[in-house]
Amino acid sequence: MRILVTNDDGINAPGLALLEEIARDLAGPAGEVWVVAPAFEQSGVAHKISYTHPMMLSRLDERRFVAEGSPADCVLAGLHDVLDGTPPDLVLVGVNRGNNAGENVLYSGTVGGAMEGALQGIPSVALSQYIGEGNLATGDIFAAARTHARPLLERLIAESPWESEGYRLFFNINFPPLPAEAVRGVRIAHQGLRSDAHFSVEPHFSPSGRKFLWVRGGPQHRPADPGSDVTLCLEGYVTVTPMRADLTAHDRLVALGRALDETLAASAGKGAAPNEVETLDE
Repeated sequence: MRILVTNDDGINAPGLALLEEIARDLAGPAGEVWVVAPAFEQSGVAHKISYTHPMMLSRLDERRFVAEGSPADCVLAGLHDVLDGTPPDLVLVGVNRGNNAGENVLYSGTVGGAMEGALQGIPSVALSQYIGEGNLATGDIFAAARTHARPLLERLIAESPWESEGYRLFFNINFPPLPAEAVRGVRIAHQGLRSDAHFSVEPHFSPSGRKFLWVRGGPQHRPADPGSDVTLCLEGYVTVTPMRADLTAHDRLVALGRALDETLAASAGKGAAPNEVETLDE
């Protein structure tokens, strides 16, 4: 198996080193693990690509590269330059330091990298490690991911209905903020929403009096709706959320279409009267 690995925490992040180990175990002795990761932390860049300026790509070692770009950029560089002509069987992104559940999904460079892999037609998985009191004091915040990622990925690779057309399926995995032995199991979960966890800005002033704004996140340890990735992860489960890049609100298409048809029909009816009168006057 050939695996392409990237992240959004940067080339020197401990979560990337962990994912490289997991990928090597998955690939096996005859497999290949290729790393193309950002030169600097890219948290919060979502699915950004460097469309309007070039990015520098440097080789650090055999099958290990660094790019001055986002995780999605790194996937593009890996597929179309580093591995040009020999596409990988799998794209893995992470292991992110912090959760990418709930509304965080929309901002996540980790999820953005997996999304790009799926858009390029490659089975892709984002992996993130929730951080909290349950694992901060253990000395290894990544213990849950370290223990449970490989068997879970093996099962996903074997059992998932990987799609061959359209907006293809990819997976977002979050590991709970617990020691590995305290993890309660794995649950399929929908994307939740922490209603009070929206981002905001906090102003600060430099010694010269210039104003700078720091982006602030909301509380991460309050549950969302039942059965969501946020709630289940906080309850001690590894969560797996199947995703697609299609952002259409499919449940609203029919009703909204009817309402707009009625609105346009009414507008057309009102607009016809003056023309009719004008014709009769002639």
